[in-house]
Amino acid sequence: MIRLARRLVQLCGAAMVCLTLGVSSASAATVDPAHVGNDISWPQCGKALPTGQAFGIVGINGGLANNTNPCFGAELDWANRSVRTTGQDAVALYVNTANPGLTGSWWPTSNEYPVGSGNYVQVPAQYAGPCTGQDTAACAYVYGYAKAYDDVKLRLGTAPQAAPAASYLWWLDVETTNSWETNKTANLADLEGMTSYFTGISARVGIYSTGYQWAVITGTPKSTPLSGLPDWVPGARSLKGAQSNCKSTAFTPGSRITVTQYTSGLLDYDWSCI
Repeated sequence: MIRLARRLVQLCGAAMVCLTLGVSSASAATVDPAHVGNDISWPQCGKALPTGQAFGIVGINGGLANNTNPCFGAELDWANRSVRTTGQDAVALYVNTANPGLTGSWWPTSNEYPVGSGNYVQVPAQYAGPCTGQDTAACAYVYGYAKAYDDVKLRLGTAPQAAPAASYLWWLDVETTNSWETNKTANLADLEGMTSYFTGISARVGIYSTGYQWAVITGTPKSTPLSGLPDWVPGARSLKGAQSNCKSTAFTPGSRITVTQYTSGLLDYDWSCI
């Protein structure tokens, strides 16, 4: 998510004026504010943000699946001021995803996820048996479930501006820049574990990726609990390109591309396909 924006921050540097009120002069003439939203996260901490966005999508992590966006609360407050003139939710969230396997800072050893003070969350066993601490799809499922739990309980739950978790659409940010196994079945299991937690609390889930990255990470699954989820596709360099990407191939059977993304100046803009 917002990889291009991050690179532009590095190129522009703090001393350069790369945006005015969060919108570049080049984009201001082409953006139809009634149909365009923005997504922001930790790279926008302390920076000018757009105003009057049709919808806002906020990253809850700080670039990794196991950390927190330090500006999440303030950025959620920004998103709450979205005007909602499209079929999108006025406010949605996105989470970083990954499947580091045994190289991660934490890896499950069972289907019980410790959540402090001797308490555990019981994760349903999947993939032909329980997790036993090995580098398997069963443990990847538990890992994904645990990271989604943390996003809700440790991150959203500490933001005073937050609505109940079930009221949000949670986008899974699936990119090759994060840590993934070569085992595509395990990677898919990780994402299914995250989805299972979110849907288990009655929240909605979507997938953010490109066709290339999705195939590299998960292959081309024909049947999965992720089938039918809405898709959010980045990669466009202009509003026109983002509009064209609404016609791209969806990631899973029954899915539909509902949002596309393009970058202008230092910000990501999002076109609603619905």
